[in-house]
Amino acid sequence: MKFINRERELNALGKFWLEKDPQLIVIYGKRRIGKTELIKQFIKDKPHIYFLAQRINENENLKSLCDEISGFFSDEILKRAGFPEWKLFFEYGQYHIKDRTILVFDEFPYLADANKGISSIFQAGWDEYLKNVPAFLILCGSSIAMMESETLSHKAPLYGRRTGQILLKPFSFSDAAKFYPNLSFDRCLEFYSIAGGNPSYLKRFDPTASLEKNIVENILQPEAFLYSEIDFLLREELREPRNYFAILKAVSLSKNRISEIVNETGLAKSILHKYLFILEDLHLIQKEVPVTEKNPLKSRKGVYKLQDQFFKFWFRYILPNRGNIESGRTSEALARIKDDFPSVVASNYEDLTGEIIRGYKDRFFPIEKAGRWWDRNEEIDIVALNEKQRNILFGEAKWSRRPVGVDVYENLKRKSQLVDWNRRDRTEQFCLFSRSGYTEAMLKLAKKDKIVLFHKDKIVSPF
Repeated sequence: MKFINRERELNALGKFWLEKDPQLIVIYGKRRIGKTELIKQFIKDKPHIYFLAQRINENENLKSLCDEISGFFSDEILKRAGFPEWKLFFEYGQYHIKDRTILVFDEFPYLADANKGISSIFQAGWDEYLKNVPAFLILCGSSIAMMESETLSHKAPLYGRRTGQILLKPFSFSDAAKFYPNLSFDRCLEFYSIAGGNPSYLKRFDPTASLEKNIVENILQPEAFLYSEIDFLLREELREPRNYFAILKAVSLSKNRISEIVNETGLAKSILHKYLFILEDLHLIQKEVPVTEKNPLKSRKGVYKLQDQFFKFWFRYILPNRGNIESGRTSEALARIKDDFPSVVASNYEDLTGEIIRGYKDRFFPIEKAGRWWDRNEEIDIVALNEKQRNILFGEAKWSRRPVGVDVYENLKRKSQLVDWNRRDRTEQFCLFSRSGYTEAMLKLAKKDKIVLFHKDKIVSPF
């Protein structure tokens, strides 16, 4: 499969490559998010040494590193002698790197597992040796917590040495859909509602097979690739994942306020905040507040939601069905998914509205912020703002098999008047999103009132 997107990250690495000074770049992100593929795409036409650390002892990793370096420099003497310690590797680099050369250390946290002082060793190696030669050092890792603590945080030995960093994030929906160029919007949204923007997961799904077959073969079997994926991810990031597991389960059940999470997990409120901060730092959950809040960090309206689509799917469907799956009752687990999954797809369509409108920049005012709005029992799927121009856009999304009628628009207009944002001095605009089109009356009204109508992700307004 061809390499998809990551243009921004590749451009950033290309700019670093053109710099004359030595570079130390940190690349990190969740497991299977495409870090290694990004690196290989970047280094493929450049002088490079790629080293993949493994969960083995330090001496064995040094032997593997020596093999890569001796091969690059065609140094048979080095291959026989090896690197008995890290210092000799850095000294060798200082004397042999004469031209711009990339040194990649993939899965750097594995080296830290074997030697707790590895960051200090690399700091000394960089300061004393590599920063004096045209080295382009890349440190890459899947453990976000460890990469931040070992390379990025203020207390990290390597703090101040890095010249750039890239946190690789999941693909947006529009980029994820590029994995399935021949599929309909509906089917792409279904796949996205399971795999999210993780390229490794997206590649697993067969666009020629049914959704049910893809779910069974990739998830609903104990041996399947994705069945135990969440367990692996949490163990990689967290030493004691039980309490975090309980919190993620609670949030997946829509227990998304502090009081609800406390009641569901039994954890003390004072302890819960610490766990929530860590899960936010790991990009597993996010705190959402109404988009119009002036002080989001102080808002009492915040709710927590799972940030990763596959986490949502796994906690909603796989965890409660583990007994069925492990005992071979796959059909029972699949029946529950088929019955409930359309509601997940509908919710994700609502979440996509912000991405969709940003794809039509010329049709709207310059958007500074976009997101959900709610207050008490009222909610609007998408509200977009421009503070300077006092422009506001209200949108509602309906993922149903019925055409959207005038009643939906009238209800949106009613709710818009509840939004207390520059109420006396603002320019309002409205848009609707529909899976199944619009009634004739709605199409006529849209033309009269200049309402922007979307059919799935495409504008169909009659004006």
